[in-house]
Amino acid sequence: MARNIYVTQPALPPLDEFIPYLQQIWDRKILTNGGPFHQQLEAELARYLGVQHLALFTNATVALVTALQALRVTGEVITTPYSFVATAHSLLWNGLKPVFVDIDPATLNLDPGKIEAAITPQTTAIMPVHCYGHPCDVEAIRKIADIYNLKVIYDAAHAFGVRLPSGSVLNYGDLSILSFHATKVYNTFEGGAIICPDAKTKQRIDHLKNFGFVDEVTVIAPGINGKMSELNAAFGLIQLQHIDNAIKLRAQIDTRYRAAFEGVSGLRCVQKSGEVVSNFSYFPILIGPSFPISRDALYEHMQNNGIFGRRYFYPLISEFPMYRGIPSAAPSNLPVASDVARKVICLPIYPNLTEMEQDRIINIILESTRSKNGNAQSK
Repeated sequence: MARNIYVTQPALPPLDEFIPYLQQIWDRKILTNGGPFHQQLEAELARYLGVQHLALFTNATVALVTALQALRVTGEVITTPYSFVATAHSLLWNGLKPVFVDIDPATLNLDPGKIEAAITPQTTAIMPVHCYGHPCDVEAIRKIADIYNLKVIYDAAHAFGVRLPSGSVLNYGDLSILSFHATKVYNTFEGGAIICPDAKTKQRIDHLKNFGFVDEVTVIAPGINGKMSELNAAFGLIQLQHIDNAIKLRAQIDTRYRAAFEGVSGLRCVQKSGEVVSNFSYFPILIGPSFPISRDALYEHMQNNGIFGRRYFYPLISEFPMYRGIPSAAPSNLPVASDVARKVICLPIYPNLTEMEQDRIINIILESTRSKNGNAQSK
């Protein structure tokens, strides 16, 4: 019997690679608080990613909350409704008001053409998301931010290793935040990081992630416990040795999906830019009205066959109770995002997804195009 297939599976290196690291942690008896593996991983990730400074965190949500604290953001923050809820939740945790702006229909990122109309005297920052790892229009966003003197904090949870012709996409904005959750391209079980432009900013962020401590008796800010443990950092060091091969395998899966679905009426693969060095973190498809069955019917058909895709991102953040009362959350203000949320399914993509398993996914989707009376039949 074929095994169930999920959108992502954690990439786990051989256990024997982890044991020497575990032995070192055991021998040193340093488990957290910026230990040797924590410091080594910060240095190696900064080098690999092509960034100046990087501060590790226990997870990306705490990193987002801390980034907003570090930049002393107040008032209103323009952001996207088409993201994971942590993006907007980090604003609420800081007492900030999200202002939702619609997305671009091609990239599914925050639409720069809609940002200026949403700026008010209370606006102090923009928080765009590099959705699915596809870069935002960083130059357009930078120009708007410069004109209105706004901070830019990128939720780059999906954008590990993504590069533009000018270099790492993580170098744009005042700060960028990465996620190292188990479902991400690169993971540390749980984890995250803030990309810092200079040593002074990193120092402030390092204080904030450790309760605000400067030394044993001095606290300078109401910080939080956001430190990554030595176990997570050790796992990250091992993962870094395998990341290039993992991305290569993801690229092959991406190519096979695109070839299989080319020309299928009503099924759109989200476009990728040829100028971008991608990490192939997700594979979203959009199911339009000319596809024989609805998005939800296809989603259910896949599940009935052991293929567990995700309607990622559905519902929109703006539709959850804590946000729907905000004027900018009205569906009429977000027509593109609302439409995409009704169409999207993310398909499984991870390094150890076999060609046989991918063929099964493809065939189950394509059989929906041949179903009689528009009803997919489970096999």
